[in-house]
Amino acid sequence: MTEMSTARRSRITPEREAELYRAVLDLLREVGYDALTMDAVAARTRSSKATLYRQWGGKAELVAKAVRHDKPVSIGDIDTGSLRGDLHALTLRSDDCEMEQNSALMRGLAMAVHANPDLLKAFKEYLVEPEMAEFRHVLRRAIDRGEIRADNPAIAFVPHMMIGAFAARNMLDEQPPTQAFLLAYIDAVVLPALGAPTTTS
Repeated sequence: MTEMSTARRSRITPEREAELYRAVLDLLREVGYDALTMDAVAARTRSSKATLYRQWGGKAELVAKAVRHDKPVSIGDIDTGSLRGDLHALTLRSDDCEMEQNSALMRGLAMAVHANPDLLKAFKEYLVEPEMAEFRHVLRRAIDRGEIRADNPAIAFVPHMMIGAFAARNMLDEQPPTQAFLLAYIDAVVLPALGAPTTTS
C-alpha cells in the first residue's frame, strides 16, 4: 500500500511541481491563506483538484511544502568552514527584495497558523522540524571545529534568535529585514552569545 501511494504521489515532474509551488505562493501573496482555495490553485495552474489532493492531500500540506520549496539553499548544504561564514551564507541566500516579500508572506501565514491546526501541523512537519534539524547540524559542525562549547545554553536559542530578528525588524523598526541588518545582528548578537569568533580568518 505504501509503495502504491508513493507511486501515485510521484507522477508530477520536478519542473511541474516547482511551477505549482510558485503559483501557490503568488496566490498566498494576493489573497492570504484563508481565502486561498484548491479551486483557485487548480485554475491558476491548469490542474485538476483531484491531482492536487492526490499529490498533497490538502491545502495545508501544499502551502507548507510551497514555502519550504521556495527556500533557495538548504541550511545543511552550507559549509564555509566557520560558523560565522555559515550564518552569513545562510543570510545571503536571499537578496533584500526576496527578504521583503518573504517577510510579508510569513507575517500573513503566522496569523493563519494560529487559527488553523492543520496548517500548524504541516508547518511543523515540513518546514520547522527540517530547518531545526539543519540548524543543529550547522551548530554541531561548529562544536566539532572547536568554535563553540557544547554546553553553551545559547545553542538551543539560535533558531529563535535568527527567526526573531527577521520577524521583529518590521514590527520594531517599520522596515523590512535586509542582508546588512541580519549580518550585523549575527556579528553583534548571535556569535557573541555562542562565544564564537566574530571574524572569519
